Amino acid sequence: MEEILELYYADNARKLHNMVDTVLRRLGFYCIGNIEDFYSLANEVFADVIVKYDEGRDFDAFLHTCLSNRFKTEMTARNRQKRLADKMAVSIYTSVNDDDNSTLGDIIPDSFSIEKEIFEKREEVLNERILLYLNRLSNLQREVLRLNASGYLPNEIKEKLHITEKQYSDCNAAIHSYKNVSVLF
Repeated sequence: MEEILELYYADNARKLHNMVDTVLRRLGFYCIGNIEDFYSLANEVFADVIVKYDEGRDFDAFLHTCLSNRFKTEMTARNRQKRLADKMAVSIYTSVNDDDNSTLGDIIPDSFSIEKEIFEKREEVLNERILLYLNRLSNLQREVLRLNASGYLPNEIKEKLHITEKQYSDCNAAIHSYKNVSVLF
């Protein structure tokens, strides 16, 4: 056993590091973030392999197989963590409550508002692009836009214009759609 230890840990564990590099390249994981994590993991695997090793096997092949299996497990765990973060992501269009059509995006503070850009800066903003944008909207959509800019709440707009939740939602979607807003850029 001492011969194996000396062989793998001589010259700052060069032989073990070379084997780790080879295994990672074969698995296609070599371009991953921190190679030092895998060198540390290899030390753990090496300690387990030394205990489990019997003289009837080729030590290099046994270590290589154990490293390969452990690295695959590690990458699976890391990818699982990434997927878990993706599953926990929430869209800004998620409804806040069932009573009105408020979304998370509606309650996130932001200094930019398309409504204010159009209606509060009439003199400077009513240029060719703004007119083109407004012409893309229906009369109802323009009225919803004007009331939003004036500070009315969604429920007040729906009541004032005598429209349904669906109509309001459709107007709001059209007002903020990339297709319509893109002429402003």
